[in-house]
Amino acid sequence: MSQQDTSHVKKDSAIIGNKAVTLKEVVVRSNLNVPAFINRIKEDTTFYKAFRNLKVLGYTALNDIRMVDKSGEPVATLYSRTIQQTGKGCRWMNTVEEQTTGDMYNKKHSFNYYTAEMYAGLFFARDTICGESNIVKGTSFTMEGKSGIEKHKEQLKMLFFNPGKKIPGIPFIGNKIAIFEEEAAALYDFSIDMQEFKGEMCYIFKVIPRDNLSKSEKDQIVINEMTTWFNVNTWDIVARNYDLSYNTGFYNFDVHMEVEMTKFEDLIVPRVLRYYGGWNVILKKRERGLFTATLFDFNRK
Repeated sequence: MSQQDTSHVKKDSAIIGNKAVTLKEVVVRSNLNVPAFINRIKEDTTFYKAFRNLKVLGYTALNDIRMVDKSGEPVATLYSRTIQQTGKGCRWMNTVEEQTTGDMYNKKHSFNYYTAEMYAGLFFARDTICGESNIVKGTSFTMEGKSGIEKHKEQLKMLFFNPGKKIPGIPFIGNKIAIFEEEAAALYDFSIDMQEFKGEMCYIFKVIPRDNLSKSEKDQIVINEMTTWFNVNTWDIVARNYDLSYNTGFYNFDVHMEVEMTKFEDLIVPRVLRYYGGWNVILKKRERGLFTATLFDFNRK
């Protein structure tokens, strides 16, 4: 929205830069500082920080991975209970229970599926890992020196931990998910609401594509929806859901993710993560997978 349009904005909207943000009535009554709120979202690192906290904590995880066919019938599954332990600046994982069906693993006990390999890269520590920290400041994702599955893992982490921010190195997407930058922001509607989420009063920030997009504009959309719940008192992220999809001709994906947070001592950590998605990379077989990670019994040594 251009500057000359601002005089026509309703009282239930706020202008941030050139962008109109819809405010629900309860938010208008709360006198929320909308510019500060939007800026906080743009600069937020707490979502990423919550996952980095897993590098310095012990915890138990229930892992449920299912690969399905186009009818939704399972072709390979994995259910496991793992315990991450920490000590002397290191962490390691023990698998205390595991059940698999189908061809989840190959003969070398490596995953047959890209989706499962991605999950393992996020939540499994196959060897003892030392020298990690949960510090976010100064850290960045990079594809330098990475190729193949390691490169794809890094790109997935970027999509996963920084939805809405520019991602280098992913062909044809680049700036398209940078929804807080002017070019991409023009394609989306932003809104702020306030509701209770599982016992916590939260501000709800929602991003969806505008409903009057042209066909060429629709082709630029990667984020179909992103909804984030923030505690009204602490501004901590309580939960986030997002849908991402894109088709380049060389690869395509359509994924949905839900993350719920909890607090251990002074640290925010993920409590439940749910994922459903389909990936197709040229020359590779299409995969459809869903997984749920449930984390509990957090501890620190």
